[in-house]
This record gives sequence, C-alpha cells and structure tokens, in this order.
Amino acid sequence: MLVGYARISTSDQSPALQRDALEAAGCGRIFEETASGAKRERPQLTAALDWMREGDTLVVWRLDRLARSVRQLIETVEDLGGRGIGFRSLTEAIDTTTSGGRLVFHVFGALAEFERNLIVERTRAGLEAARARGRVGGRPAALDDGAIAVAGALLRDPSIPISEVARRVGVSRATLYSYFPGGRGGDLESDEERGLTQTACAPENLTDT
Repeated sequence: MLVGYARISTSDQSPALQRDALEAAGCGRIFEETASGAKRERPQLTAALDWMREGDTLVVWRLDRLARSVRQLIETVEDLGGRGIGFRSLTEAIDTTTSGGRLVFHVFGALAEFERNLIVERTRAGLEAARARGRVGGRPAALDDGAIAVAGALLRDPSIPISEVARRVGVSRATLYSYFPGGRGGDLESDEERGLTQTACAPENLTDT
C-alpha cells in the first residue's frame, strides 16, 4: 500500500498541492502535518511510520518534506528499509523499491559520510594550527592576574561584603570562591604568590559580612 506524508511549515500554507500529488500517485492513506523543518517532534510522521507494515511504501511530495538534513533522511529511509518498507519522493523521482532508487540512496549515504569526515578533519586541523600558535582550547580564565590582586586586597578588608568584591571585579560569588577557596579565613598572601590557580570552590567556608 502507498502511504502519503504531507508537511507544511505554517498554518498559512495549504497542503492541497502535496495532497493532490500524493492522491494522483495512488496513496491509499495520507497523513498531514503542520510543523517547521527545524521541529524535531512530528506526531503525524510518527503515526504514519507506526501505521505502516512490511510491503508498504512511504510517499512524499519532495525530500525536504520528510527530513531536515541528508543524514536524517538517510536514517529514516534505512529504518524503513529494515522493516521492509519502501520510500518514494515524487519531485526527485526516487523510489527505493527499484534498484536505481536504492543506488541513489547509497550515493547519498556516501556523500553524508564524506561531509562528516571533512568536518572532523577541518576541526582537527584548526585545533592543531591553534596549538602551533600557542593557543589552547577551553574556556578563558574569568580573572586575570590584575583582577586577582584587586580581589585579594578587597577581601582583606572585612568591611567590604563578599558580594561587593565579586561585583567590583566583574564575576559571580561562585567564581570568586573558586579563586579564593579559603576566603577571608584563608592565606590570601600565599594564594597570590602561588598565582591563585583556580581550584574547586567551597562556598560553605565563606561568610558574607
């Protein structure tokens, strides 16, 4: 049995064009849906896939009605094939129940894999080039040496609240705690001399004034 799936992006559009094409193709049942291409949840598509049985064929007006990307398209069609269900796209004249249609999808799969490999290679090349220039990945430090020195000096003054110290150096209290885990009760001078490397915070050890 041919089962049609029609999708429009907004309620302002009409599925009539897709419905007419699917009916002309001989679809005995058509599932219609209003959902953007970026939306992951598509209840009517799920219903169509659940309703179909081995020997059926899912028919769409155009490939982009079914999937948001080549990868998603291939995964969906491969899942259908594993259940013994065919796939047809009317606009692109693709039919996986034929040898030619299956060949097209093998080519799609190869191109998708090629694209993924290119992305991985480019990412690696970019990271290696950055390392060669002395740059490393990761999140930049919240406080530079100057800000750390200012925060340390402010923390020595018990009249200045912890929240005010954090505000003056432009970080949250939690971030300030991570640079000064001992707080006012810690050895601030030795912390500065050690470069105040960021360590695990212990907020319960700090009290505001």
